[in-house]
Amino acid sequence: MIKKLLIGLVVLVVAILAAALLKSPDFRVERSLVIAAPAEKIFPWFDSHKKFNEFNPWLKMDPDAKVEYTGPESGVGAASTWDGKLTGKGKATTTESRPNELIRLRMDWMEPMEGVSTVDYTFAPEGGGKTKVTWAMYGTNEGLLAKVMSLVFNCESMCGPEFKKGLTEAAKLITAPAAP
Repeated sequence: MIKKLLIGLVVLVVAILAAALLKSPDFRVERSLVIAAPAEKIFPWFDSHKKFNEFNPWLKMDPDAKVEYTGPESGVGAASTWDGKLTGKGKATTTESRPNELIRLRMDWMEPMEGVSTVDYTFAPEGGGKTKVTWAMYGTNEGLLAKVMSLVFNCESMCGPEFKKGLTEAAKLITAPAAP
């Protein structure tokens, strides 16, 4: 009986390792939403870490997370760090900012797992004063442990719905009528 259990356990471990080795190390998660506003009105909400955090779905999930800002208010070099129970610990740094077109961030994840990824926000005119905003995150899971973890913690299912929530909340803030 114990021999069968050990053989079964070995087969399970080998199967998990084989699946991890065969899985592509690259990942990409992307969501888009058409917002009824021109890119000029939308862009500042994503280019400033402080303004972004007004609709950041992870900070809404973990409102007690400690957030700090460094560098300029917006554009290249603007950065924020976070440390929270649910959000973990990390840093986002703007590495590229082309007005009304693209914002690129380097994401350094420190806890609960270490890693680096890239986040892009792109803005494409849709006509009629509307803009298609795309939020994408991509990178590579380096090493066998990261690939095994990616079998359990699926980036698509963890981040995709939150990107959609964030875009929806951003659209509400951006298109809300100005207070008198």
